[in-house]
Amino acid sequence: MKYRLCLIDISHVHNVAGRAMRLAGNSLALALFFCATLAPLSLQASEPQPVHAIAMHGEPRYGADFRHFSYVNPDAPKGGRISLHSVGTFDSLNPFVERGVADSRITLVYDSLLERSADEPFTEYGLLATKIILPDDRSWVEFILHPDARFHDGKPVTAHDVVFTFEILRTQGSPFYQAYYGDIDSVTAVETRRVRFEFSSAGNMELPLIVGQAAILPKHFWEDKDFSRSSTVIPLGSGPYRVARVDAGRSITYERVEDYWARNHPIKRGRHNFDAITVDYYRDGNVALEAFKSGAYDFRLENNAKDWAVSYSIPAVRQGMIQRENLPHRNPTGMQGFALNTRRPMFTDPRVRQALAYLFDFEWTNRNLFYNAYARSHSYFSNSEMAAVGLPGAAELRLLEPWREQLPDEVFTQVYRAPETDGSGAIRDNMRIASSLLRQAGWEIQGGRLTHRSSGSTMDIEFLIFDTIWERIIQPYRRNLERMGIESSIRVVDVTQYVNRVRSFDFDVVVAVFPQSTSPGNEQRDFWHSAFADQEGSRNLIGIKDPVVDALVENIIAASDREELVVSARALDRVLQWGHYVVPHWHITSYRVAYWDLFAKPSENPPYDLAFDTWWVDPEKSATITRQRGSRQR
Repeated sequence: MKYRLCLIDISHVHNVAGRAMRLAGNSLALALFFCATLAPLSLQASEPQPVHAIAMHGEPRYGADFRHFSYVNPDAPKGGRISLHSVGTFDSLNPFVERGVADSRITLVYDSLLERSADEPFTEYGLLATKIILPDDRSWVEFILHPDARFHDGKPVTAHDVVFTFEILRTQGSPFYQAYYGDIDSVTAVETRRVRFEFSSAGNMELPLIVGQAAILPKHFWEDKDFSRSSTVIPLGSGPYRVARVDAGRSITYERVEDYWARNHPIKRGRHNFDAITVDYYRDGNVALEAFKSGAYDFRLENNAKDWAVSYSIPAVRQGMIQRENLPHRNPTGMQGFALNTRRPMFTDPRVRQALAYLFDFEWTNRNLFYNAYARSHSYFSNSEMAAVGLPGAAELRLLEPWREQLPDEVFTQVYRAPETDGSGAIRDNMRIASSLLRQAGWEIQGGRLTHRSSGSTMDIEFLIFDTIWERIIQPYRRNLERMGIESSIRVVDVTQYVNRVRSFDFDVVVAVFPQSTSPGNEQRDFWHSAFADQEGSRNLIGIKDPVVDALVENIIAASDREELVVSARALDRVLQWGHYVVPHWHITSYRVAYWDLFAKPSENPPYDLAFDTWWVDPEKSATITRQRGSRQR
């Protein structure tokens, strides 16, 4: 006969039977001393215990009693007003929908259930959620909301706000959310401060974490508004900043919320130190750089190798008023490249796509335009253990072998490397290979134009861009294309038109970035899955429809441990590489930052983020820079 073991605070006991036996020293009689009643009963399954954080794999670095992250200065002073910049424009303050272009920093207004640390591969700690409850198989998760959590208007954040957020994101938000939250079966407000997510299947290790990342929206603010439209209505949030001023398309200012509910929360200590942040918009990157050098804004993340090499030879740098640093990081750099829209008939054959990669001379470009600043990208998971290396091992082969008939032989027999040159600008060998591939695909030069033998169509390629900085990179590539009889052009459009055309897949070639995290998961569907190839607004820009890719994406999402995740990502990497979907570009493994010397920052920089939100304004430095700027401008 089995008995109910009625231990004190039984709802919080990890394993009732196990604890009773430990307390009793394996004596059932002593264990039963704790029970008010005895009843014949089968022992109940153990209930998961509330925790303060969850990791993708393994255990969180910081315990439940941690006071702050190790990479912050917990005593960093608050104060100061800083200016930043963006290139382009914005016409919306709603970043969750397809319409309009929102300022990228609008997320400062919002808090999420959980927040990620910057010194772990993928661990999230409770913010709006003070406790997290989930079973080992992660088939569901519950969040208990922090009793102090408040929106900026003073109203509490409740489970009903969480339910509302996920309902509206999945029905009226960007298609991205349908992919990202596709495995959520239901979201239920169990109590006012307790919300439960049920998932369609067990084993999706990432899903509780990505649920926790969502910006929680106030139901009472949005329920009488049209969420699906772009809007410049100042949004209500619960985050560390609120929108103070908006000049649509030109600038936006965020001000720190003085009575922010989480200002003393361990996650937030030492962060969000600036009193105000103004973001000024510039139509042109070159103009933005000159504005920085003249003192128009304070901090710049430099993404142009030429500018980093030659454009900072100015008195302000030599005199120390402007500081420059390379801050190494350990983030996967993903894949950047010329993305080829396979919805276009001329790009449906992988041999054509491979030929176009042979005509791009990275080595010449890196030497002559980038001052040898970059490394070539060969993998969709560059700078990470998930990048495919060597030939596939036994674990990868178990994933790939069932699809052998549908995959190129090279997946099994060769290590992919993007085409290389000697950097001289003469690419005759590459052109011979490209010509052979094009002939195999049914293309040949007729009357100086590359023409398809069956259809008679010529190959004409348009590069769609919004930033003129890409022209100097594309022009040398165009010359190589034209030597092969391929007509090409560059179409420069404004940001709004660019975004709309990309969302509707109305392009031949764009510069695309497919970023990766240290723990890839559900976002891979949006990048590569067939279900999103025809869904406007998805990030499957290439238009990939491949059951092998679909299966490997699902393997990544369902990976039960780190080893399985890495193996699945490497297998997917190989299939994408040999699909020749992009002309690979380059990457760098450090942040190049330039800033006017008015900041102070922690001594430790975390490995997985720039963590600019841990910096602060040094009053003495700021006063000095203000005087120096003023004297230079007089």
